[in-house]
Amino acid sequence: MAWYSKYLSIYDKPLSEVPQETIDYVSRRLRVKQSKKPMVSAVVIAHNEARRLPACLWSLSEIASMFPLEIIGVNNGSTDETEEVFKAFGMTYYNEERTSPGFARQCGLDHTIGQYHFFIDADTLYPPLYINIMMKKLMWARTACVGTFWSYYPDENHSQRALRRYELIRDTFLYLQHFMRPELCIRGMTFACKAELARQVGIRTDIRRGEDGSLALALKEYGNIEFVYNSKARPVTGYGTLGNGSLYDSFIQRAKVQLKGIGRIFYKKKHYEDSEENLIKQ
Repeated sequence: MAWYSKYLSIYDKPLSEVPQETIDYVSRRLRVKQSKKPMVSAVVIAHNEARRLPACLWSLSEIASMFPLEIIGVNNGSTDETEEVFKAFGMTYYNEERTSPGFARQCGLDHTIGQYHFFIDADTLYPPLYINIMMKKLMWARTACVGTFWSYYPDENHSQRALRRYELIRDTFLYLQHFMRPELCIRGMTFACKAELARQVGIRTDIRRGEDGSLALALKEYGNIEFVYNSKARPVTGYGTLGNGSLYDSFIQRAKVQLKGIGRIFYKKKHYEDSEENLIKQ
């Protein structure tokens, strides 16, 4: 049985269908993990994630950390029951009404005090050793930030075999790309950095997406972008990043985009132009 199977029992279900004993269990474990002097901060950002957030919090409640830890939430302009979920699980959380991952992540960074900062997405499930394994590289003096790869959970529309083939091809491409352009391999749901460096450069709030890669790019001035390839530090997420089509359609669409600019993996870049549609007019 996969390590995340029990979390899927409440994944994509409303709060009213989450057993009270599960809520009580997770709440107790989250409360015990909170340190008044954390070394590691984990911030769960959530925009209309009421149906997936409980499973994410359950996985975080069973995270093993060798380091003093704090776990907080950011409710990013949700119009569903996301805030009620945070309350039900006894989470310390903050409301950020300006809606975008950049605003949500910056809000979390502003309210944490840990030396090391982990970005957590509410639709993602995290394995027990995630923090400990990521920290091994994040604590290196020459490291500014760390990323890792991720998997998708199988369901009636996505077989495990098909997903593994898709992930193998994707991971191979990301691995080749990371030598020259590691910032393009970063995803916010699997990203951790040294908090003080992130505060120095700030998180971009003027773009709709790509704030994670932009932060990683800025952090390259202060140290390396490292990657973890340990399967025990591989989170599992839903299908939001794959779009609405089939796995095959998603693969073909992404392959066309990546092959069109395949030459980029052979040289470094210090600056990327933002598309007009990705800019947030403030």
